[in-house]
Amino acid sequence: MFYKARIILTGIFALLLSARTGHAQADTTGIYGERKDSLDAAVYTGKRAGNYLSKTKDLRVEVISTEGLQKMACCNVAESFENSASVTVGYSDAVTGARQIKLLGLSGVYTQMLDESRPVMRGLASPFGLTYMPGQWLESIQIAKGAASVVGGVESITGQINMEHRKPTDEKPFFLSLTGMSDTRVSGDIASSLQLNDNLSTVILGHVDKNFKAFDMNADGFMDDPMVQQFNLANRWLYYHPNFQLRVGLNAVWDKRNGGMPGYDRKTYQIGQPWGSDIDNRLFGAYLKLGIPLREDQSSSIALVADYTWQDMDAAYGRATYLAKQQSAFLNLIWRNKVNEYHDFTIGAQSRWDRYDENLYRPVTLGIDDYKGITNLLDISLYGEYTFHLEEKLSAIAGVSVNWYGKADGVRVSPRVTLKYQPWKALVLRLNGGRGIRAAAPITDNIGVFSTGKLWMGPYASHLLEDAWTWGGNATVYLPIGADPENAYLSFDYFRTQFTQQVIVDYEHTMNVIEFYSSNGTPSYTNTFQADFAVEPFERFTINLTARYTDAKVYLAGQGLVERPMTPRFKGVLNLQYKTHLSKWIFDFTAALNGSCRAYNFMQIEGGRTPVYPMLYAQITRRFKGIDVYLGAENLTGFHQKDVIIGIPESAGFDASAVWGPLMGIRVNAGIRVTIWKTY
Repeated sequence: MFYKARIILTGIFALLLSARTGHAQADTTGIYGERKDSLDAAVYTGKRAGNYLSKTKDLRVEVISTEGLQKMACCNVAESFENSASVTVGYSDAVTGARQIKLLGLSGVYTQMLDESRPVMRGLASPFGLTYMPGQWLESIQIAKGAASVVGGVESITGQINMEHRKPTDEKPFFLSLTGMSDTRVSGDIASSLQLNDNLSTVILGHVDKNFKAFDMNADGFMDDPMVQQFNLANRWLYYHPNFQLRVGLNAVWDKRNGGMPGYDRKTYQIGQPWGSDIDNRLFGAYLKLGIPLREDQSSSIALVADYTWQDMDAAYGRATYLAKQQSAFLNLIWRNKVNEYHDFTIGAQSRWDRYDENLYRPVTLGIDDYKGITNLLDISLYGEYTFHLEEKLSAIAGVSVNWYGKADGVRVSPRVTLKYQPWKALVLRLNGGRGIRAAAPITDNIGVFSTGKLWMGPYASHLLEDAWTWGGNATVYLPIGADPENAYLSFDYFRTQFTQQVIVDYEHTMNVIEFYSSNGTPSYTNTFQADFAVEPFERFTINLTARYTDAKVYLAGQGLVERPMTPRFKGVLNLQYKTHLSKWIFDFTAALNGSCRAYNFMQIEGGRTPVYPMLYAQITRRFKGIDVYLGAENLTGFHQKDVIIGIPESAGFDASAVWGPLMGIRVNAGIRVTIWKTY
């Protein structure tokens, strides 16, 4: 009896490893084997560029490898996308330091963030979650565009970003990274992978981030970056047995940030004194993954993923306070059966629960925004996915998820389809489409609204289900040129996202008011076109060039269908890297050209559009045995947005959320990475 019970319990983890989200997260659990790229079942060997498009995945997926994460002094994930035109990263406002991404022309809340298949950075964590994930903790990041596999749920509207951590089985018992910047910011990371015996291994991860001095380069009275203290600790375990694998992990984050005017004190603040923000976030998470193969060849398996997160946000903005707690639980039970080399089935059940406890008090000139309440959100789903493979030439994935969102919202059906066709080795064609649904959290989804003096109107505390369809395609041609013709390519893709229901946050309908309302079927869509080119013209010198154009429209009250504000029309990125023999010296250079966007009408910018501006980055790395030393600089042109702060704090027209460009000029950084490898 005990043996049978063990077999049943153990199997719950193996499926996630083989759950074919090659679609968007192929084997996202990595249960059997330490894969370097969880979005695909293939293991890559040999040299790879820092950023590259996967040739084998069913979805259009861009991979940022360990090398790519080291091209800049990226202390966290928010700073890891500068070499990619697929993802745009900016500030939510000029006060809190919250970073937001855009994928397919839409806010990052429509992109599902995954930590090795587990959904993360949701709800209260969304404004600052990108800064809670240290870049040096990761092996790789995979950016998947389009409607991902239903195995991961249906919250991915524009795509998925999956993060692969350093593994307990890594051959690195010690890793240390230290970075210092000219703005007095210091960050440090430590990682230790330990194999305790033949079955048990663990990895311990630590991170600290702090700046010691405030800067105001544009002399507007507001700090360019908030004063931040962050401590982050994680511990992950792997127990391996021929009949099962068990993974468990814990993580904790404490993040405190003070922004706005120097001298702001939430306890004694009165109108006329320095205005600012004081935000204290505490987060704790735990997860378990358990998997059992049902056949010796692992062609059939069952898996269980369980996850729990608790977060407490204590925030003050001038006189306003926002005290919020969130508890989230996620459970995914999956059965996978590979019939033969052609046919593969996945069936599963999933449950997601969120509890929000919010207390908002926000006095402004035109009135008071006041809300206090507890909201419970429940999502229970059954899903299935069928995969057909014809050698390497053709693959087709059809999935459907049936979700129940409670009595008020009822049942929603979300189909998703992916096709990949490779008529010959040098050409890969992909098509993808499907429906995505997510529960909005309007306040934290749009954290910048706190950095204004405007009155809020509408259901800003509701959790409306946002509903959208995304479809598109990709064509990649591999070119027989350069020193490495296997990795030289020219790629084109197009995606369209169209909402049937979306929460609109309208700054422009009523003066000094921010209105929250539902689109109710009015047009809201984005069209995104992108081209990528990669080549190694001669040995050890790589060129990556990307260009993206975005056509984003939304229907706003009183204006009709207009260009979505604060969304750049285009972006171009050029990355050059040269390595000397044995990679003793590495030279990296990145140039980005950021297009203009339609400014809010209250910004009163001439022509109604923000300017086009460049961003330049450079880094030199010297590698010794087990030690890397690097020196770099960001924003070499020194360009930064002027007139970021509009109006006077506490006035009805005050706004510090209209950020479209960098807030600081040039920053120089230097750092060291120390790695001790396991010896036998």
